[in-house]
Amino acid sequence: MSSKVYDNAALALKGVQDGMTLILGGFGLCGIPENSITMLSEMGVKNLTCVSNNAGVDDFGLGILLQKRQIKKMISSYVGENALFEKLYMSGELEVEFCPQGTIAERIRAGGAGIPGFYTPTGVGTLVAEGKEVKNFDGRDYILERGIRGDFAFVKAWKGDKFGNLIYRKTARNFNPMAAMAGKITIAEVEELVEVGQLDPDHIHTPGVYVQRIFKGVNYQNRIEQKTVSKG
Repeated sequence: MSSKVYDNAALALKGVQDGMTLILGGFGLCGIPENSITMLSEMGVKNLTCVSNNAGVDDFGLGILLQKRQIKKMISSYVGENALFEKLYMSGELEVEFCPQGTIAERIRAGGAGIPGFYTPTGVGTLVAEGKEVKNFDGRDYILERGIRGDFAFVKAWKGDKFGNLIYRKTARNFNPMAAMAGKITIAEVEELVEVGQLDPDHIHTPGVYVQRIFKGVNYQNRIEQKTVSKG
């Protein structure tokens, strides 16, 4: 079996091209694939469709790609921390497909599970439902949402082994497990890379069968969007 391990992000991201659909794990700035995003910026790939819970902040996360106008379309559920995102959308430079949080999570999970679509009551009677099939089940309306698959998926894990088995830490275990399933090629960056057999099988969140490439990340910032402390 050929190795899944790559020495760095530059090697792991070979093959990412203009116009691709990319799925990125993380929630806010927690658990985002920082090294992969930085490398995408350096590569200069453009006209990307990015599927992510959010678009980062102005100078970090996907905000870096927005600054360089590399993203053509965002499919996301939360955009409140990024002023540039708002500016680009209002000016027509950025296309946005806004999804309720549970819906985008399920769309990614469905894509990874090979499910082309599903019905949900979330968004019925709102702008979210425009142009979508509506079906009634047991007296309640549901809208059809499509599963999402990406040309590449990028996830960040706390620990991983050389086969690609992954363990996420705390809040980073949010969109990352779904994102890892939904890429034609899934690239995992990890804080700690260990030999196969060193991870407790009962603690693994993403089985290595979903991961095609893995590398040890460097220089993680682990930034916080908003810090609130008690006055006492």
